Amino acid sequence: MTRTQLPVGSRVVVKVGSSSLAYPTGGINQEALHRVVRQVSEAWAAGYQVVLVTSAAVAAGLPELGLIGRPQDMASFQVAAAVGQVRLMGQYADAFDAHGRTAGQVLLTKDVLANREQYVRSRAALDAMLELGIVPVVNENDTVVVDELKLGDNDRLAAIVSHLVSAQQLVMLTDTAGLYSDDPRSSESATLLTAVRHTDEVLDELAAGVSGPLGSGGVATKVAAARMAAWSGIPTVIANSKEPDVVRRAIAGDEVGTWVGPRGRGLSARRLWIAFGLPAAGRLVVDAGAATALLHGNRSLLAVGVHSVEGNFTPGEAVEIYAPNGDLIGKGISRSGAAGLRNALGKRTDEHADAGVVIHRDDLVVLVEPSS
Repeated sequence: MTRTQLPVGSRVVVKVGSSSLAYPTGGINQEALHRVVRQVSEAWAAGYQVVLVTSAAVAAGLPELGLIGRPQDMASFQVAAAVGQVRLMGQYADAFDAHGRTAGQVLLTKDVLANREQYVRSRAALDAMLELGIVPVVNENDTVVVDELKLGDNDRLAAIVSHLVSAQQLVMLTDTAGLYSDDPRSSESATLLTAVRHTDEVLDELAAGVSGPLGSGGVATKVAAARMAAWSGIPTVIANSKEPDVVRRAIAGDEVGTWVGPRGRGLSARRLWIAFGLPAAGRLVVDAGAATALLHGNRSLLAVGVHSVEGNFTPGEAVEIYAPNGDLIGKGISRSGAAGLRNALGKRTDEHADAGVVIHRDDLVVLVEPSS
């Protein structure tokens, strides 16, 4: 695995978390914010189109409300997000103005990305901003967020934005030097992982990350985001936001932080949308024969190969597909509803109306790398 300098003109998504921007009890660290803005502006000046995905809206609102620490009830969380987003965006606008750059606010929720038309419109809006030289500053719209609309964390949001804009690299800035072989806070033998493949088992072992006091992410969300980006064909650099010139060095291919290598070929835009834009409304467990056909035969999933159905999805919703041993195989758009499919399990098309194609191969994404 080799890091290389990105060609001038490449698109880069830089994500910075609350732990890197905010004080532990709330409020924005101005030095940290200006450090990020300076580096993003310098990358633009060098000919790169950079999108900034930012957290810390809630943290920015806490001092205005007289609160200390992340609110636990939804109403206080949403009010802090509403007040804080205004303060945070104002600070970004002023900071970018000082570098001769115009920033534009983009607020997303999961329903924007789950709807194909809105997904395409979001991509078009970001494309237009970048071509006009405007720095998109992206955050989740926490003011109106509910569990059904929440993306969950801005690490995942950054990965989604990366494939929305067809980025050539995702740079995730955090409060550690990168990913370690073990928790450096409790293990003296923990070493920095300078480069890993997105399929490496060590990433599975690191997926039990711990959240910070203000943020919603952790090691697990960064691993998940890096793997999402990898399926888009996008490499990820996870590095310390305080590392000198970290954005420039990541773009230059320097050995900074942890580099997570991508797949050799990314998924198509539609399959990326199915895999990461659509929420899964249920899950199917298939038999061994169906698993083999999906993994190696580029086949559609038939009802006869479905062993069990979980959830109450309707036709047109996305479902995850699992092998008999519990391993995730992929995700696709179901042509059948859960109720009808349960009645058709193991049956042929001449035995039940819902016993035909459950997920057509054109609507299916296999999320397992072929074995070498």
